[in-house]
Amino acid sequence: MAYSRLAILIALAFSSLPFVLSHSNREMWFQEFFPPNVCPINAKANTFYGIMFDAGSTGTRIHIYTFVQKSPENLPEVEGEIFESVKPGLSAYADQPEKGAETVKSLLDMAVDAVPPHLWKKTPVVLKATAGLRLLSEEKAQALLSEVVKEVFEESPFLVPEDSVGIMDGSHEGVICALGAVLSTVLFAGQLSGQNQQTVGILDLGGASTQITFLPRFEETLKETPEDFLTSFEMFNSTYKLYTHSYLGFGLKAARLATLGALNMEVVDGQMFRSSCLPKQLEAEWHFGGVKYQYGGNKEGETGFKPCYLEVLKVVKGKLHQPAEIRGSSFYAFSYYYDRAADTNLIDYERGGVLEVRDFERKAKEVCDNIERYNSASPFLCMDLTYITALLKEGFGFRDNTVLKLTKKVNNIETSWTLGATFYLLQSLGMTY
Repeated sequence: MAYSRLAILIALAFSSLPFVLSHSNREMWFQEFFPPNVCPINAKANTFYGIMFDAGSTGTRIHIYTFVQKSPENLPEVEGEIFESVKPGLSAYADQPEKGAETVKSLLDMAVDAVPPHLWKKTPVVLKATAGLRLLSEEKAQALLSEVVKEVFEESPFLVPEDSVGIMDGSHEGVICALGAVLSTVLFAGQLSGQNQQTVGILDLGGASTQITFLPRFEETLKETPEDFLTSFEMFNSTYKLYTHSYLGFGLKAARLATLGALNMEVVDGQMFRSSCLPKQLEAEWHFGGVKYQYGGNKEGETGFKPCYLEVLKVVKGKLHQPAEIRGSSFYAFSYYYDRAADTNLIDYERGGVLEVRDFERKAKEVCDNIERYNSASPFLCMDLTYITALLKEGFGFRDNTVLKLTKKVNNIETSWTLGATFYLLQSLGMTY
């Protein structure tokens, strides 16, 4: 009974995406993420705010949430969100940490205007960096975070909890995901009902890493899954196992480098990286992770979907775990899955849509086989679509007819790990009833 109830929650909840956190003591992961000794606040007001920064590989995003809790018996509800982002991400300022701090400060200034002054000191602010900063050296990453961003926070009028700035471990980005998703649906819908007999999960594709999360329905899945892919968590006085994993180096931009043969390489000035996934006559520069790459097409070789697919296949083939249960499943897909589908009119940019895995392959063939004539703002469009196709089919093992539900917002709230993380932050600070 408890299992079926949670399955319903998970199935409905995956319409909003937080991130997943694993921990050596997995039932109590949130206590270390947001330490309990950060001066708990006995907030009497039923309206409160939380500020969460998502420092990703492609940009820095701020989420300013307004919560309303009507009584101790009810969960807080999300009354609204202010969302803004800046590009590039903090990793682009590896050698200019002061400029990176300026981007954070510009976003934080929005929060000063958004949060009522009398609640500033009761409004926590947290920044968690994801995969992009993990690709930097520890020295440069710490210069951006500890020495710069933290100083910006401490100069602000907001509450700065202990360990408010840090880099999430790669394995963390796949239980806030489900827990926050459940939370988000409860917050949005207020009540849950219905039945679901199908495995439902979430897929997230960032710049440097990709994540998969779902609630296994079969005991066989649990037996065949590597131990570090499973996370225990408690809900409704029961303990559940969640399948979740983050693959560093398999995000869209990291995959570009891997396809070009440039990932984790010491780049020499003037070195050119070429691919059949790019227009033959193309030669350009690309900045990622504080490094400048020169890239171009194979002038004498083939172009098109088939040679491109063979290149990206080397990046994913045999590298990812393939749980059999997900083959006949339905998944929500976010981030670059959404963006590339919208860029090629597979879905509406504002409303999203429902696709099958085969739709990405069809569009990849259309773009790659007409690469010299295809007009696009990104020369990587063929490579990106082909990589997404290979990642889904050869990496995760999805079938051609696997249903992907792509959405950007739920009730005008950005789908992000930040909502679940903010809720738990407020809870750990004693700001909810």
